[in-house]
This record gives sequence, structure tokens and C-alpha cells, in this order.
Amino acid sequence: MTTRRQKTDPVMRLAALAGENSDRFWLGVWVIGLLVLWAWDIAFLNRPALAQLQKAFANTLFGGALVVAFTLVLGHLTGLSMYFLERRTARLPYLLVTFVLNLLRSVPQIVGILIGYVFLTFFIQHDVLRSSYTQIVWTALLISVFTFQDLVDVIRERIEHFRQSDFFDAMLCSGVRESRIINVDVLWRNSLAHIVHKLIATFGMAVFLQCSIDFIISVGLSTDVSLSNFPPTLGSLLATMDSKQDILAISVTFSDPGYAGEIFFRHLQGISVAFLIVFTLVCIHKIANGFVRRYNL
Repeated sequence: MTTRRQKTDPVMRLAALAGENSDRFWLGVWVIGLLVLWAWDIAFLNRPALAQLQKAFANTLFGGALVVAFTLVLGHLTGLSMYFLERRTARLPYLLVTFVLNLLRSVPQIVGILIGYVFLTFFIQHDVLRSSYTQIVWTALLISVFTFQDLVDVIRERIEHFRQSDFFDAMLCSGVRESRIINVDVLWRNSLAHIVHKLIATFGMAVFLQCSIDFIISVGLSTDVSLSNFPPTLGSLLATMDSKQDILAISVTFSDPGYAGEIFFRHLQGISVAFLIVFTLVCIHKIANGFVRRYNL
């Protein structure tokens, strides 16, 4: 009996960890999966392709992190501005900001980002944006323009929720500045989990949008856009001829099942890129859901 319990204890701990702290569990799964793939690529992927894959993955993560940072700044400033404009009965500026936000919501994200990429391409071709890091920064800023509205909704909802409580009016009567109440007591102390959850979801959305748009552009949406020299990302690397041939090689296994073992050695670049995109998006989704359950959001 003791031996059986000892054998099942690790399984029970793992199940408990996956259930109660599934966000941390999936974060660990993501990191371990990346390390295993990296070790496999070091062993079997040629050095130029490995260097290109590492650079594309780093650029994708860097761009996603920048989108989160820009979303946080834009969402915070916009949410507070709309609150104070509404409280000060400044109807015209408030209606103008609301109109701009509704206009951005009405434009599909991919369509809006594609239009923005056309302007970025113009700047790149005319040497306005020369550095690859500068291009990633502007790309992240463009994506954040179409993602920060969700954070604005969260901030306004949290402010309105606490605005109706007694402690808000009590602190105002005590002489505490309204801006401090909102930033410190409402957003920082009582709404941080909500904001972090939204930023995690924004990171996943940023990776998805960046990979999708870069894939479309790299395949060749138009002659002018496809000629631009954007920094490599997982999306653009997936659109290369080698990666597409590697992905298509999977279909060979339907007619020749014995060829399945060769895919992870002879077609490793495309398989690695596709796995990184799908695996990262799935893990981020699981992390966000686990974060919701842990904090009962």
C-alpha cells in the first residue's frame, strides 16, 4: 500500500499543479518544450537555418513584448483620459475619443495592420526606417493600435465598479486625489490581476497577428510590399520555400507511413517553425485561462 501511494504521489502532485496553478504549469511546459526543440535543432538542423530560426523566434517574442508594453501605455492613458473627460463633462473631446475608438473597432485587425504595413514598407524603401530593431518597434506600435481597446474596456470597467463603492467616496472626502485613488487603489491594488490577464492575452494576439501578417506579406500580397526587407519573424520564415516544402512533406506520410521518421531530420526547419507558432499560441492560451481560474477573475 505504501509503495503504491509513493508511486502515485508524483502523479497526484502533477495533477494538482495542473489544476490549481495551471498557468504556472503551462508556463513550465512552454519553457521545457522550447528547450527540447532547441536541443533537437542544435543536434540535427544545419547551422545557417538554426541561426535564422533563433533570430526569427527572438524577433517574434521581442515584437510581442513591445506590443504588450505599447498596449499598456495606450490603454492606461486612454482609459484614464476617457474617465476624466466624462467626469468633467467635456462632451466634444470625449465624443471625439469615443468615435476614434469605435472607428478602430470597426476595422478588422488584419486589414488595418496590412494597411499600416504598406506605409511601413514605404518608409523602409525610402530609408526612413533603417535599423531592424526600429522596424520591429514601429511594427509593434502598429499592432498595438488595434489591440489596446480591450485594455481600455477593462480599465474603464474596473474604475466604474469601484467608483460605485463606498471607499471611493470616503477617500475623496478624506482629501485623497482622484488620480491617486484610481491609479493606486483601484488599478494597482485591486485590478492588477485583471490587467495582467488582459496583457497575457494581448501577447498571444500579438504573436498571432505578427505571424499572420508577415506570412501574408512574405508570400507576396503585392509586388511593392513583398520586396521590402522586414526583419525575419516566425511568420516570414514559415513563408520561405524551404519551410513550405518541409510542411508539404508531411503529406508524403499518408502514402508512405515509413517516411514519418524522416520528417524530423530532413524537414526540420519548416516543422520547427510551425511547431513554435502553434505550441506558443496554445501555451499562452492555457496560461491565460489558468490565470483566470487562479485569481477567480
